[in-house]
Amino acid sequence: MLTLKKKLADSILCKLNEKNDAHGLDADAIAQMFEYPPDRAMGDLAFPCFKLSKALRAAPPAIAAMLADSVSMPEIAKAEIAGGYLNMFISDAYLAEKLGNINALGENYGRFDFGKGKKIVLDYSSPNVAKPFHIGHLGTTVIGHSLKMLHEFVGYECIGINHLGDWGTQFGKLIVAYRLWGDRATIEAGGIDELVALYVKFHAEAEADPALNDRAREEFTKLEHFDEDNIALWKWFIEISLAEYQKTYKQLGIEFDSYNGESFYSDKMPAIVQELRDKNLMTIDDGASIVNLEEYNMGPCLILKRDGSTLYPTRDIAAAKYRKDTYDFEKCIYVTSAGQSLHFAQWFKVVELMGYEWAHDLVHVPYGTVSINGEKLATRTGNVILLKDLFAMSVDKVRGIIKEKNPDLAGSDEVAEAVGVGAIVFHYLTNSRIKDINFVLEDALSFEGNTGPYSQYTYARTCSILEKAENDGKAGEFTDDSERELVKVLARYPEKILDALGDYEPMIITRYILDVCNSFNRFYHSCKIIGADDASVRDTRVYLTKAVNSVLKTAFKLICIKPTEKI
Repeated sequence: MLTLKKKLADSILCKLNEKNDAHGLDADAIAQMFEYPPDRAMGDLAFPCFKLSKALRAAPPAIAAMLADSVSMPEIAKAEIAGGYLNMFISDAYLAEKLGNINALGENYGRFDFGKGKKIVLDYSSPNVAKPFHIGHLGTTVIGHSLKMLHEFVGYECIGINHLGDWGTQFGKLIVAYRLWGDRATIEAGGIDELVALYVKFHAEAEADPALNDRAREEFTKLEHFDEDNIALWKWFIEISLAEYQKTYKQLGIEFDSYNGESFYSDKMPAIVQELRDKNLMTIDDGASIVNLEEYNMGPCLILKRDGSTLYPTRDIAAAKYRKDTYDFEKCIYVTSAGQSLHFAQWFKVVELMGYEWAHDLVHVPYGTVSINGEKLATRTGNVILLKDLFAMSVDKVRGIIKEKNPDLAGSDEVAEAVGVGAIVFHYLTNSRIKDINFVLEDALSFEGNTGPYSQYTYARTCSILEKAENDGKAGEFTDDSERELVKVLARYPEKILDALGDYEPMIITRYILDVCNSFNRFYHSCKIIGADDASVRDTRVYLTKAVNSVLKTAFKLICIKPTEKI
């Protein structure tokens, strides 16, 4: 629809210029005004003339009447004036042309190239080492990777960075716990679960014996000073953790270009601290080194503790500087909890005050919190749902359905994995990223209604139809309104890509997939496809099915879901 909107906008602007009524408007601004009516009886596109009423000093119905002949073109079957709206009905000729364009482009339909030659750095997932990959990590992981896929879809070279939480006092706690209660053979056998058990035990014991926290700080200080034994344990904890994380990333089809975590920037922070001193940005407050941000309505950004040790902002500034120097990014996107919004606002401002123009290319993409039955997630108390367990439950459910309904399905284990994992991802990404989610297991594992399995089943249905068809079909005349409506939905795909990018919102793609599936299934139940009596009608419907298949396939990949041809 983008091309049609642009053509209509050009024609409307020409009409306004004839009347000397453009008032500084350009075609792009006019194109942004078009709306999709909520009721198909009101047209396929609507131009709200009241938006021009003040500038033109005329009533909206009069403006609609004046502009009516400007939208007379082959793409528009008819236009109607309804109050202050100019409602347009798209012609079958345009829909046929659009369908041909979709199939000609195939999996390149919806792509743009405005990102070509530019780099985007995305920092996402980033779990804390030696802690489990639980439902709370799902947001940053799938939102981040979806944004990576979306940016690649429009031509950007994307660098995915997993900024591991591999530094901090939690390692002092784990070292103390391991030496008091741990056993190497047990941990080698149990992996990250055993590390988590030690971490939980430490916090339980520290409640009764606070001196344990002092010991943990001492052990982390030794780690910071490269104590040989502590460094060896630290590296071992990281190795165990990464082995576990990689299993989850493999299930999601995610690969990272860098696993440089917090520790990587340890030797790069002193230069940042010195630069802040040299630029007179840092002051001492109660023994700590800060950048005062009071005039920007923010609290101080802490750079060094009283004892001279660094904090998160110091590490993040050093990491951003390294990434700019290394990748020369167009944007550096951070996908983290909304609870960290102030933290990012503060150190983004510090980078700006340091004189770096690229500070404005740093983007924080926040997402809402996840709770379980209304209770906050907490590793130290064990109130988490591990992703591996959640995925396993979902996959087992799909495997049972396949065994019951299609026991001879080839590659059933791979299909169960794709659909089961996809169900969880789809459930999460159906919500706005900023919305807080109360995770209810029964809802996540429900396959009824607008779900991931429903969408993947619809895709598999298109694959089955195309496999049975003797050819790919071709565009012809439309004989049913459900055909027309389906093409109109498909025509919006490029706009959805731009909307998702502009809002950093994968939900837009997820819900668009549901729109396509719902429209296709109305078409499927309304029209015979392979069994159509007329060969021309059959070819048109097969051709339309091919377009749906292509759009769903690319859209699934944009939200971290593996499409399956059979279920």
